[in-house]
Amino acid sequence: MNIYLESVNLDEIRNAAAAGLAGGVAFSHVAFSADAPDASARERLEEISREFAIPICVPVGAVASGDIYMEARELAKVSDHIVVQIPLVEDSLIPMSKLSAEGVVICATFVFSGAQAIIAAKAGASAVRVTLDELETYGQSGAQTLAEIKNVLDAGGAECDVMAASPHSAIQFAECVTAGADIICLPPEALRALIVHPLSDRGIDRFLSDLAKRPKSRTPT
Repeated sequence: MNIYLESVNLDEIRNAAAAGLAGGVAFSHVAFSADAPDASARERLEEISREFAIPICVPVGAVASGDIYMEARELAKVSDHIVVQIPLVEDSLIPMSKLSAEGVVICATFVFSGAQAIIAAKAGASAVRVTLDELETYGQSGAQTLAEIKNVLDAGGAECDVMAASPHSAIQFAECVTAGADIICLPPEALRALIVHPLSDRGIDRFLSDLAKRPKSRTPT
């Protein structure tokens, strides 16, 4: 299981990578445009690609077949590490198949069922992105849906990773792992929150208290 950091901030990526917690980078249109708007977006993408030899998931800003293909081709030229995120709609299936045949790595987004996942895989996607918040807002269990998607892909013999996007708690994160998610996408603040637990805090307090009670060693004269 890999963790992808949902960030385009170089310092955040560096810190996570140094700790061995960034197997890749993934970001949305909102995050990318907010941190590197308009003309600087391409520069930021190139900068991240040069510094980090890890998968970088970048979304296309199109839903029409021709536009998806052209934008995906341009993104793929930036680096061999680019994974192009393409929304799973009817018009995207042909460009996905064509792009995959040309060696472009694709992650299908807006996937919420096993049937959608197998269609995306057949069209050439090497990963499917499942957004947990949207599922649970609709009344579906994120963990159950991830497990269903994983089982369907395995039963269909599809070599396609399941990416769980933005679990909102340590419990949901653990459920994603148990459900078989191959990749879990987390913003930096959520990643830091996984380390925190009230019992850990209490343990650290006791540890520091015990250290303070130890007799100080004397410096030899």
